[in-house]
Amino acid sequence: MRTPVSSKLHRLKSALAGAFGLASVAGLALGAGPAEAAPKKEFKVAWSIYVGWMPWGYANDTGIVKKWADKYGIKIDVVQFNDYVESINQYTAGAFDALTVTNMDALSVPAAGGVDTTAVIVGDFSNGNDAVILKGKKDLAAIKGQKVNLVEFSVSHYLLARALESIKLKERDVKVVNTSDADMVAAYKTKAVTAVVTWNPLVSEILTDKNAHAVFDSSKIPGEIMDLLVANTAVLKDNPDFAKALVGIWYDTTTLFTADTPEGKAAREAMGKASGTDLAGFDSQLAATRLFAKAPEAVAFVRSPDVGTTMDRVRKFLFEKELLGSGAKSADAIGIELPGGKVLGDAKNVKLRFTDTWMAMVADGKL
Repeated sequence: MRTPVSSKLHRLKSALAGAFGLASVAGLALGAGPAEAAPKKEFKVAWSIYVGWMPWGYANDTGIVKKWADKYGIKIDVVQFNDYVESINQYTAGAFDALTVTNMDALSVPAAGGVDTTAVIVGDFSNGNDAVILKGKKDLAAIKGQKVNLVEFSVSHYLLARALESIKLKERDVKVVNTSDADMVAAYKTKAVTAVVTWNPLVSEILTDKNAHAVFDSSKIPGEIMDLLVANTAVLKDNPDFAKALVGIWYDTTTLFTADTPEGKAAREAMGKASGTDLAGFDSQLAATRLFAKAPEAVAFVRSPDVGTTMDRVRKFLFEKELLGSGAKSADAIGIELPGGKVLGDAKNVKLRFTDTWMAMVADGKL
């Protein structure tokens, strides 16, 4: 069994809803997020249902969060959101200290909204979980001239752009039809819909139709759709033990559930059930995810030039879609800092930071 399409427990990845739903974060330019920063003992983490983020719920339910919070003399409240976009808005408003989010949405919402944000953990990247699907056609080139249903301005929109680029087409060669992820499977079943771009578990649902063919997926653009645990940079600066606890929680949990042991199987089964599927369904989604279960793997990835190349593509895509803020005059409007200090864009306006600091502490056994 896979997650029901009608369920709201899914990774809604729409950057648009977050970027322009900022009525809920009025006063953001005044620094609502950083205003919460100061040395403190209690922290809040927002997460939503997706295969790469299920470890946070499991860690909370099984005492792993408490174990690491107690180690550093702090309290960490891990809160599940049924609406991914709302979790981003709440973090951006300063109601949460940390958040599970994609690299693209981290840039288009909190960073574009003025909240200096740091990727504490690069947990995984989509390696087949996101796909372009055609009805009755097995060749991506057949997409030309078709209407394509997807969540507009989401990572699905980005994946479409990359797919079209791979065959030297542009978005003008198709017609994008904005479709809610909750409606995607039902839409695909109608005669009028012949092409969709979406993510798991919806991809798996649609591909049960023998006429559905995945003609391009995120495994073709490895590393570009990242799933992160980010935190408010000012909060991290004033509370480094919070970051240490976060990485401790993450790698304790990934070590447990990736082990070929009865305990590992039980953990994956529990995460599958919590996400609305079973062990087989969860393992199948995990197989389409490049999970960085070990800290040295994540450190090597984030230090690679690939992250900079990807974020350069992402920022240009977001600028083209006018998702870097109304005042952005170019893709350089927001600075993105990479490990080693290199900055893409405005070095005087860095709002998104990739670092290996705390993951490297785990890799080096220094927690």
